[in-house]
Amino acid sequence: MLSQKARYALRAMLHLAECKDEPSLQIADIAEQANVPRKFLEQILLDLKKRGLVHSTRGRHGGYRLAREANEISFAEIIRLIDGPLALSPCASRTAYRRCDDCTDETTCAIRKSLVDVRNATARILEEHSLADALADRRKLKPGA
Repeated sequence: MLSQKARYALRAMLHLAECKDEPSLQIADIAEQANVPRKFLEQILLDLKKRGLVHSTRGRHGGYRLAREANEISFAEIIRLIDGPLALSPCASRTAYRRCDDCTDETTCAIRKSLVDVRNATARILEEHSLADALADRRKLKPGA
């Protein structure tokens, strides 16, 4: 399940993508427009900055902006950064693989096979869906657009 922190990160990143023509956005503005608690957003933006998804500028007119184009940032990248692996079980993960403690035979485990299939399908969809795609989807869904 997607954590609330990951939802907030996606909202903030979508807002930054939507305002790409602005030199930078202040935390208070991002928090208000993306409907994210400011204190929580500060930590999220620090995490995103450390991983190179956003840039920050100090000073009176400073703030945050995307580090790359919106079409180059996938939902999968943001979710993995905030929540970790996309897999539902460690034995199905590519990035954080770990054998289940109670597994008797991983090669014939029907649960693992299903979870790997789910991980692969989820990863494919989220890796193909960028911030730019989400903004285009939003415009299609808005009344009068």
